[in-house]
Amino acid sequence: MNTERAASLCEEFNIQIVPANVAPKIGETRAPRTIERIAKRHGEARARFVLGTLADTANNRVCLDETVLWAVNDMVTAAEKNFPSIVTDNVEAWFQFFDSLPLGVLQYWCTDLEGVISKRHALGGMLYERMRRRFGDLAVQPDLLDDRRRTA
Repeated sequence: MNTERAASLCEEFNIQIVPANVAPKIGETRAPRTIERIAKRHGEARARFVLGTLADTANNRVCLDETVLWAVNDMVTAAEKNFPSIVTDNVEAWFQFFDSLPLGVLQYWCTDLEGVISKRHALGGMLYERMRRRFGDLAVQPDLLDDRRRTA
């Protein structure tokens, strides 16, 4: 697969592409084919939005791998369906949401599910739950019986 488009997109966000056998550092990715697939399936603007979400938010430049790229892409689709204003009219809220996420920690928790469920889908579920709490009906009126209200 040709990855020239991915290289161009990465260059826009000051992301370096490293070989697949190299452990990426902050601001590096070894997933140009994933970026190409996202661009092919959803368009270059979507791939740019996904990369921008990770490159321009706090602590997320370290999460530029296949699992996170696809999970963020899935969250863009979910947001377009369920909370369209945040990806069209209020992109600042989208970026603030990703600034607040412990994305690396959530991705690490997904490693426990290896061989059980796709890490992409597990991470997507965790992200969507947080997105729903931030932008859904529970953001306005929290559920008083919600199990996450308990303190440790």
